[in-house]
Amino acid sequence: MPITETTGAIERPRFVSGSLLRHVCVMAGTGAVGLIAVFAVDLINLFYISLLGEKETAAAVGFAGVVGFFHTSLCIGLTIGIAAVVSRTVGAGRAVQARRIATSSLVLMAALSVVVGSGTAFFLHPALHALGAEGETARLAQRYLAVTVHTLPLLGIGMACSALLRSIGDARRSMTVTLAAAFVTAVLDPILIFGFGLGLDGAAISAVVSRMVLAAIGLHGVMVKHRMLGRFEASQLASDARGLAGVAGPAMLTNLATPVGAAFVTHAIAQFGPSAVAGAATIDRLSPVAFGLVYALSGAVGPILAQNLGAGQYRRVQEGLRDSLMFMVASVAVAWLVLALSQGVLIRAFSAEGQAAELIALFCTWLAASFFFSGGLFVANASFNNLGHPLLSTFFNWGRATLGTIPFAWWGSHHGAAGVLIGQAVGSSIFGLLAVVVAFRLAAKLARQEPSMKAPAPVLDAPVAPTSAHGDAAALATPQPVAVTGPAASAAAP
Repeated sequence: MPITETTGAIERPRFVSGSLLRHVCVMAGTGAVGLIAVFAVDLINLFYISLLGEKETAAAVGFAGVVGFFHTSLCIGLTIGIAAVVSRTVGAGRAVQARRIATSSLVLMAALSVVVGSGTAFFLHPALHALGAEGETARLAQRYLAVTVHTLPLLGIGMACSALLRSIGDARRSMTVTLAAAFVTAVLDPILIFGFGLGLDGAAISAVVSRMVLAAIGLHGVMVKHRMLGRFEASQLASDARGLAGVAGPAMLTNLATPVGAAFVTHAIAQFGPSAVAGAATIDRLSPVAFGLVYALSGAVGPILAQNLGAGQYRRVQEGLRDSLMFMVASVAVAWLVLALSQGVLIRAFSAEGQAAELIALFCTWLAASFFFSGGLFVANASFNNLGHPLLSTFFNWGRATLGTIPFAWWGSHHGAAGVLIGQAVGSSIFGLLAVVVAFRLAAKLARQEPSMKAPAPVLDAPVAPTSAHGDAAALATPQPVAVTGPAASAAAP
């Protein structure tokens, strides 16, 4: 248990002591399994669809994936805010307040995802047309999305629950939430697509069932296993929303930058035909699975940095950033090697031919190296979001998606579909390197404040979790939540 009650006292939050590299490895490792499971759902869908041997259908999945990427990015942005605010509140010993914020966060996630998910259904045709989808490809993509967009609340709630579990250090259960959803997809896809002959419709149904499982297991872990949810207080919802929005608002804007860049790249590649789109779609789904450890760092590093910030241990914040970057470099090196050695197998597995095969080979051999810089951006964004400077995440992500993507991809498009991907990799690498430099400068500045006990609090772009009027503290993971006051509460303070 991340926080337990023992003889009237409460132990310190998990991440404020012990080896930071070990915390990063455990959180990123377990988080990667869960995150890979989420992205594996799309990869599994594409794999089985590719076995149908229809390039238009595979391309339709690619276009639908870009629309789905916008949805997922919004949800991820809110989960970043949830993990950051709840972790800081736990690190400061305000567990009663953390429970209330956890409840408010689920309510806000449900409301946002209903509006965004179902609202998208009215704009599917113009959205797909803007991406470059035409004819049968556009019709198939719209049919797939017409089923899946309405289940965005299930995906959002499941992801929010996973973030809440990470915020108290239960990485294993957070991993289980998403892993179970991927398992359901892996089992249902071949049954529905081939067994019942439903094709793309079967893939859509499988995605819906997978999201139902994701939400159900996530809620069970949060509500039953850890009793993390407090009583919903409507009067506090606006206040909690402002606290979450301080991080989640910029984080959502930050995350939206990535699908915006992806949309431009998809549009640029669409002019080269369905085979090129199918190849790019395979790369888009292969990347987060191959580099799952790197993608997981965004969620894994956040609670570690946030708890130490809440406890006032600024030097550990700097060390955590350094260890996270070391972990990222090792992870990318291993993943790149595996991709380079297995590219032939991957091309055959996805029945790729022509331009699709060429793009996959290019990515596995050369472009995968750009993740050294993309990974640096992920780590930097995690530090910005959790150290009170989320606007920097917004700046760097939008810089990469616009200045780092559009002119480079446009230039590359004059040299074919491969040129588009090369240009995108070069531009994103520049912004990734700049983000890492800024993140380390901020962490070093923060660390210099620790020696002085009277050092002023760090200047933040966004508010830290709102404070309660009293010093109640309780264990988030105890079977029966009990408020602790007096000497016990004092002992619990960091």
